[in-house]
Amino acid sequence: MASSRATSPARLALSALDTLTGAVLLVDPGRKVLAATPALEALLGGPVTEGTPLSELLVSPHGERLDPLLTDGRDSVVRLRARAQDAAQDLRVRAVALPRGGRTQGWALLVSREATADGDGAEVFHGLWTRDAKLRRVFRIVEKVARTESSVLVRGESGTGKEHIAHALHALSPRGKGPFRAINCAALPPSLLESELFGHVRGAFTGAVRDSPGHFRLAHGGSLFLDEVAELPLDLQAKMLRVLETRTVIPVGGRAPVPVDVRVIAATHRALRREVEAGRFRADLMYRLRVVPIFLPTLRERRGDILPLARRFLDEHQQRGTRRVERIAPEARRLLEAHAWAGNVRELRNVMEYAYVIGEGPVLRETDLPPEFSEARRAPADEPAPTAATLDARTVREALTRAGGNRSEAARLLGVSRVTLWRRLRALGETAD
Repeated sequence: MASSRATSPARLALSALDTLTGAVLLVDPGRKVLAATPALEALLGGPVTEGTPLSELLVSPHGERLDPLLTDGRDSVVRLRARAQDAAQDLRVRAVALPRGGRTQGWALLVSREATADGDGAEVFHGLWTRDAKLRRVFRIVEKVARTESSVLVRGESGTGKEHIAHALHALSPRGKGPFRAINCAALPPSLLESELFGHVRGAFTGAVRDSPGHFRLAHGGSLFLDEVAELPLDLQAKMLRVLETRTVIPVGGRAPVPVDVRVIAATHRALRREVEAGRFRADLMYRLRVVPIFLPTLRERRGDILPLARRFLDEHQQRGTRRVERIAPEARRLLEAHAWAGNVRELRNVMEYAYVIGEGPVLRETDLPPEFSEARRAPADEPAPTAATLDARTVREALTRAGGNRSEAARLLGVSRVTLWRRLRALGETAD
């Protein structure tokens, strides 16, 4: 939601630069900072002070002078130091001269993130690591969308990194200096959820001994992350729609609307269109929230990331523990790569913690993995295979819940083919993927 506050011409110009170009640093003829866009400051993790010498902000990888960067007009990889800290990150910078009356009045440095090298083709993006091209494309979309005020719906299974993406959208946006609030819409009963979202006034209900602002007001000037938004009850969906349309909230028990300036980022593991078709979600709210949909690939779709991520998680535990794992045995590697990973990266992290704690010695073996890995290899030969007719509705729903809504994984958990599960879902009145 855009703010209506008055804006100076200089700030308006910076905002336009931020929207059109992203991270930009303006430098005067004396090689000192004039201004920086919010997107650039988000990359730094803090403000850039006017008058800072460029040489204190940009450091060439090999110690060369920065003059060629300004005069050649070519892309260069430089190191941008976050404030006065030792930590730095690689960024690609292009200098554009700003002429006036035949003389250069300064430069605009166009800055973009250089993928963090971590092995061949790997990238670390706001806590997410990958070598996968699909996920890296998502990162580029996030960088573009972050500069706008558009509502974003992040779609992905449990454990794919939806909250990481929400944090990135906030940090890279002009709202990055404002508050970031998050609430899981599935974690609270409807009566409490309404109060948590919109606030309440004293005496609104039993136990309301004082006024409470609610997440929307606490996120004023920043971003609000609504996780599992598909779980919102229909009556709260209507109130949510009113908030998005009027940019005001009415606390529970209150009468006067309170203005709010919030960008909403929603997430769900469900397909909202199917929820609308089933009558469980309002179409008008879906269109409000789903202006820019972002789809996160599952770990099953990123098979090349499984073993490198497993190794990274092991290294994290080795920094805190005493066991040193030098390698993963071939059979353990095969089981890890073949696993369905219904819980995605979160499940992989937990599996590696289990294996690190349970196992001994420098080799992580298949016997170190959780029981479900060995159970998957031995199905009882004398146990009849389930059929569509033998699958009751409760069993099917439980399997779908455990699989995070993924029907292929639910079929594996049930020990049936995907076609068999599809037939049973059709018999139960569910639509297929």
